[in-house]
Amino acid sequence: MPIIKPVNGKHPQIPDDCYVAENATIVGEVTMGNNCSIWFNAVIRGDVHFIKMGDKVNVQDGAVIHATYQKSPTTIGHNVSIGHNAIVHGCTIHDNVLIGMGSIVMDDCIVESNSIIAAGAVVTKNTIVTSGSIYAGVPAKKVKDISDALISGEINRIADNYVKYSSWFKS
Repeated sequence: MPIIKPVNGKHPQIPDDCYVAENATIVGEVTMGNNCSIWFNAVIRGDVHFIKMGDKVNVQDGAVIHATYQKSPTTIGHNVSIGHNAIVHGCTIHDNVLIGMGSIVMDDCIVESNSIIAAGAVVTKNTIVTSGSIYAGVPAKKVKDISDALISGEINRIADNYVKYSSWFKS
C-alpha cells in the first residue's frame, strides 16, 4: 500500500482513475487531476505548502515534488511528465512540459507550456523558461526552440504512454 496520509488536517485528493504505486508517498495538501500516475518510490509532500497537479501528470520513479514553507507552492499543469529522480520544488510548471530525468526545478521558477527541461538540468531559483524552449545544463539555459515534432513526438508521446502503462497496473 502506498503511504497516503493527511498532515495538519489536509488530505491528499486523488481521483479514482489515477495510479499510485505501492511504495509511493503522497502526504498533505496534494490535489491531483484525472489520469495521473505516481510511480515507484516517488514522493509528493504537500506538508509545508500545497501541491496542485492537472490531468495526465506522471511522476516517475524516485521523483520528488515538494514546496517551500508558507512561501512557494508547487503547481503543475496538464499533460506533464516528471522524469525519474527529478526534483520539482516550489515552482510552477505549465501544460505540455517534459521535466527530464534527474533534473531539478527550484523555487519560484516558471516553466511555460510546450517546453522541455533536459535530463540532468538544474533550473535555478526564479528562472522563467519561456514557452516552446528546451533548457539544459547547470545552471540550465535555453539551448534551442522546441519543434512541433518534439511536442508530439516527446511531450505528448511520453504523457500518453504513462496513461497506458498505468493501466497495466490497475487490474
